[in-house]
Amino acid sequence: MKKLLSSLLALTIAFSFVGCSDSQKNASDTSDNANQPVQAEDKTENTVYNIGICQQVQHPALDAATNGFVDYLEEKLGDNVKFDTQNAQGDTANCASIVNKFVSNNDDLILANATAPLQAAFAATTEIPILGTSITDYGVALDIENWNGTTGMNISGTSDLAPLDEQAAMINELFPDAKTVGLLYCSAEANSKYQIEKIKDYLSEYGYTCEEFSFVDSNDIAAVVNGACDKSDVIYIPTDNTAASNTEVIRNITLPAKKPVITGEEGICAGCGVATLSINYYDIGYKTGEMAYDILVNGADISKMEIEYAPNVEKKYNKEICEALGISMPENYIAIETQTEEEEEQ
Repeated sequence: MKKLLSSLLALTIAFSFVGCSDSQKNASDTSDNANQPVQAEDKTENTVYNIGICQQVQHPALDAATNGFVDYLEEKLGDNVKFDTQNAQGDTANCASIVNKFVSNNDDLILANATAPLQAAFAATTEIPILGTSITDYGVALDIENWNGTTGMNISGTSDLAPLDEQAAMINELFPDAKTVGLLYCSAEANSKYQIEKIKDYLSEYGYTCEEFSFVDSNDIAAVVNGACDKSDVIYIPTDNTAASNTEVIRNITLPAKKPVITGEEGICAGCGVATLSINYYDIGYKTGEMAYDILVNGADISKMEIEYAPNVEKKYNKEICEALGISMPENYIAIETQTEEEEEQ
């Protein structure tokens, strides 16, 4: 009996050691697995990014910037990005309502296309990343003192500012015998006023006499344009959203008066101008899309992202208006393709 009990006790102890050894091995395996790096899941595979777009008004330049932005992000993210694109129809109050909706929806990013949407977004949120495009000068738009190229907050983006000194040189190249230049712009647009102040200095260096003709909105633009035609040899219009939305009104006054118009961007020139030194708005929109991807997917710090500028500018002219006014353009100017010409090519 004693021998049997001893044998059973020995077997029990043996199994205990085996069980302990297996438990320790399993614990060791679990510990080893815990220390192994877990394969990170691609953030873009399962994440859908919601982006609110507020565009100040519909016209070719701003449309092109929005299209460039959307195209880049759809190329990179496909179905993983959704856009809520809203047009404020030139109304500042609409900009605020649209942006506040984006904030309520807790969108991942806001694109502010033009100055009024940027200012509305700036007032609406300090948390959601805001990218601007078609903004002339961010320091002016956001009232930032000692502007150094970065905002230091949840805002960055791209600028549509073409070199104003080169625009002044263009006016002198095309109209060296002119005496007076009428500066036509919307006084409600801070960036337009900024451009006028800058180019006035450059034009004065060429000996031109400059006079400002400002309108508040589309309601008084016709009367102001008539006044500019009466007192100017040449008219200059900066990148101005209200002017861009009323090019037909401007053209119907300046063309019969035989007053050439130089513009700050191609869209206005296509509607009522003779020539422009212009950036490509699709390109700056596309660049803004690159910045958005860097923020959303790569975690870039928007507060440290410098404002980006168009890499190239081009001298362009409106063939139809030049012919109507009997103006011959230098060979290095590119004709702007009108909608009719584009349709004929297709």
